[in-house]
Amino acid sequence: MSSIYADEYQLLIKLLRAARREKGLTQQQLASALKRPPSFIAKVENGERRLDVIEFAHFARLLSLEPAGVLETVMKGV
Repeated sequence: MSSIYADEYQLLIKLLRAARREKGLTQQQLASALKRPPSFIAKVENGERRLDVIEFAHFARLLSLEPAGVLETVMKGV
């Protein structure tokens, strides 16, 4: 289950990308808020880089998502 290709991880990234778009944020804006280069967001959203748990929590909170709620949705959705 540690793969970026796992169904759960793909759903997680899909939810985070959708939340970013719903908030009207660009990858650049989210990257700036996370104090990361824009390539960080692009690589995460394209499945080239895996988020660790702390990165995920920051990512979710910046998108006004509760990390535990996102994980609950992911685990129910698979």
